[in-house]
Amino acid sequence: MNKEQLSIGVLALDIEWANPSANLDVVKDYVMKYGDRLDVLVLPELFTTAFAQDIEVLKDLAEDDEGPTISALRQLAHDYEIAIGGSYLAAINGNYYNRGFIILPDGSSTFYNKRHLFGLSAESRLFTAGEELPGVLEYLGWRMALIVCYDLRFPVWCRRSEGNCQYDLLLVAANWPVSRTYAWEHLMIARAIENQAVVVGADRSGHDDFGDYDNMTHVYDCTGHEVECESHGLLSIAVLSHDKIVDMRRRWPVANDADSFCIL
Repeated sequence: MNKEQLSIGVLALDIEWANPSANLDVVKDYVMKYGDRLDVLVLPELFTTAFAQDIEVLKDLAEDDEGPTISALRQLAHDYEIAIGGSYLAAINGNYYNRGFIILPDGSSTFYNKRHLFGLSAESRLFTAGEELPGVLEYLGWRMALIVCYDLRFPVWCRRSEGNCQYDLLLVAANWPVSRTYAWEHLMIARAIENQAVVVGADRSGHDDFGDYDNMTHVYDCTGHEVECESHGLLSIAVLSHDKIVDMRRRWPVANDADSFCIL
């Protein structure tokens, strides 16, 4: 089924550090209350744990794709017929990853290990960088991809201009602090314009040792203009038009003039 208007919710979770069950409970509460209004729900980066800088904490918290976090999200996606995206703390084959996901109601999913680890923090020392480009998953006629936080600064990594890799909707799961608001907003606008796609910035709220995060949820349309959202506590809801994207690409087919490149 192709859905011209897509309802997307962004949950600016005030993440309770190292407490997956408490954070999942908040997500479940919002889905129970607003799930019938949503087609897609986007969660922040590392939404069940926030960042940990101690290897012993990572060992205690990290899960795989069959663990409690992803299992709970699969059940929510199925029960409420919504797609869910975000990132979580994963342990795969002995390595720790900041692992993005998009899960569909039918159980199908795509996973993506954050490529660009923040070199000014312990993330680049404790986590393993991903090697594969974000996958594109189709849902309700919309092609979706997900990147994680710092990835947003790297336009070549985010570029999808043609063929089966092109997306209509780029989800950005993030813990991006208020101190870098200007960069956060303008990088999303740039990614929206150059890919002629909707960009959804799903940032956390609250405060941790790295900074403050409130009021950082944004949705930008394929022209780079901000989409108005309804506010429901921590949840923002926007309605997106697929026809607008199709029409923009038809009238301004800039992808035809784009440079070709290969990421090594």
